[in-house]
Amino acid sequence: MSDKKSVYAHLVCPETGGELVHCPTHNVFVSPSAKLAYPIKNNIPIMLPQEAKPLSDEDMEKILKNK
Repeated sequence: MSDKKSVYAHLVCPETGGELVHCPTHNVFVSPSAKLAYPIKNNIPIMLPQEAKPLSDEDMEKILKNK
């Protein structure tokens, strides 16, 4: 698990280059600056903008609160 965390620490949002927040409860990486949630499938982060889910401010707050 620590190897994953090490790799995850180097990921950035492909849209903004900003930081990502790992939310294991929702199995996503959230980009607060882009308001996007990137899915994690089979333990692989899918960092394609077309695969990301746009988040409203309310959705983003809920996800980040319950990460």
